[in-house]
Amino acid sequence: MTDRAYVIDEMISAKAIAARIEALAKEIETTYAGTQKLVVVGLLRGSFIFIADLVRELGLPVEVDFLEVSSYGDAMESSREVRIIKDLRGQIEGRDVLVVEDIVDTGHTLNHVMNLLRSRLPARLMSIALLDKPSRREVDFRADWIGFEIPDKFVVGYGIDFAQHNRNLAHIGSVRFTE
Repeated sequence: MTDRAYVIDEMISAKAIAARIEALAKEIETTYAGTQKLVVVGLLRGSFIFIADLVRELGLPVEVDFLEVSSYGDAMESSREVRIIKDLRGQIEGRDVLVVEDIVDTGHTLNHVMNLLRSRLPARLMSIALLDKPSRREVDFRADWIGFEIPDKFVVGYGIDFAQHNRNLAHIGSVRFTE
């Protein structure tokens, strides 16, 4: 944890997040209508609350799996080096897959994950991110669905952390240092 003092300003309310997830679930249901089973792949750790809320809203047969990737550690900036810490348990070849990410910043992580999973030959592979910071993009990548586009601010809450703190906030807040 940082030694610098900071406050968290609410950016997106819990109510707004819930409403947006409900709308996104309807769009996903339309796209994946008729699927035998949708494999929903959460990118740990930041997406765990988002994926839980999203799959509860989906009126589709789903299977949930996880990848744990790292490009930040405890830092506020991406290292741009994407490491797979925990791989999928199941096979995705020939299956419909939706990758769930908490935030797209530089684009390196989600781009890397999508290329990796594409090489495993899923029937359909799409992605959703709760938050998108297009002003920070270094890789030409955009998720198929975006919850909210946000400015270039460091955010926490709703599963997203700052040095393993503030994941438990029900809203998305921006970190503002007070020193």
